[in-house]
Amino acid sequence: MTPHILTRSLDRAATAFVLIVAAIGVLIPLSNLLLPQGSMFQVPTYLVALWGKYVCYAILALSIDLIWGYCGILSLGHGAFFALGGYAMGMYLMRQIGSRGVYGNPILPDFMVFLNWSKLPWYWYGFDKFWFAALMVLLVPGLLAFCFGWLAFRSRVTGVYLSIITQAMTYALLLAFFRNDFGFGGNNGLTDFKDILGFNVQAEGTRAALFLLSCLALIIAFLISRAIVASKLGKVLIAVRDAESRTRFLGYRVESYKLFVFTLSACMAGVAGALYVPQVGIINPSEFAPANSIEAVIWVAVGGRGTLVGAALGAVVVNYAKTFFTSGPLAPYWLFMLGALFILVTLLLPKGIVGTFNSWWEKARHSSPDADSAAREDGIGAPNAAE
Repeated sequence: MTPHILTRSLDRAATAFVLIVAAIGVLIPLSNLLLPQGSMFQVPTYLVALWGKYVCYAILALSIDLIWGYCGILSLGHGAFFALGGYAMGMYLMRQIGSRGVYGNPILPDFMVFLNWSKLPWYWYGFDKFWFAALMVLLVPGLLAFCFGWLAFRSRVTGVYLSIITQAMTYALLLAFFRNDFGFGGNNGLTDFKDILGFNVQAEGTRAALFLLSCLALIIAFLISRAIVASKLGKVLIAVRDAESRTRFLGYRVESYKLFVFTLSACMAGVAGALYVPQVGIINPSEFAPANSIEAVIWVAVGGRGTLVGAALGAVVVNYAKTFFTSGPLAPYWLFMLGALFILVTLLLPKGIVGTFNSWWEKARHSSPDADSAAREDGIGAPNAAE
């Protein structure tokens, strides 16, 4: 029987990653819901939401690693797709508030009533239905990425120029969403959510379910990414990364490959943003800040570019360090520490945590006595007959 396309590309490390994420996705919610408060092994609800946020960041890091680590597209504006997915979910959550808002308007969100809006804008129609919002979570980031990528890749914009353009794109969206007349809450954004699919967003069971869904989304995103990079398509992407002109000379339509993976990556980032919003409880224009996109690239670099597992690990490690240091007296110096971390990783661990570990492991395995004896048995390094 032929293995499934999403699982046949898994090696031992990838399988271990999937199993670990699945175990975490089940054990943490069970610990939160079943064990009594005060128990040593009981995970508080606030930690469930915090780790759920980390998992969403891991999905975003995967989406960046897919295009940067395997196709050489360094996007410094991927936070825009993350934020657009978050806004799509936030619009659904705002429509679910109904008459329970501060102003009691069953149709208009509170910020529209405050700004004296007389009717709901046309682009808010349909967001009272979950299926429509879920469709927009994929369609809006994907469509923007497709249009942007079609124009950029068709014009053969690459390297630092492409990175600058992506950063300009997310900054333009930041300025647009800050405007009160844009219809998305302006500076305050969207918040004060009540329900999702009829369940209280603040309830322990809902937060546990959202954490489980985030872990499931991470596994699916990892399997899709792994299936792509281990396929013939992935080999072409690596060829584009290493020698784009030569790959184009061989007859491959480089622009089509880059456009496909860029659009897919944007959809993954949108899903991450949609899962992020109900767990954090707010989405505002600050998510479009170029600094957030640059920070996400640092996660990938720290974990290991071109490893997938490293990207997810880097997102969790860096954000856990951010939470730890910003909650104490070192909070004003966090950005300096992040910059220093990036410099140290670039100089000392250019392949990132996972990439460096893989290199050490390969060297240790090839230099072991068992490897030498196996090589001699295969005739490798056998003494010359004339000696």
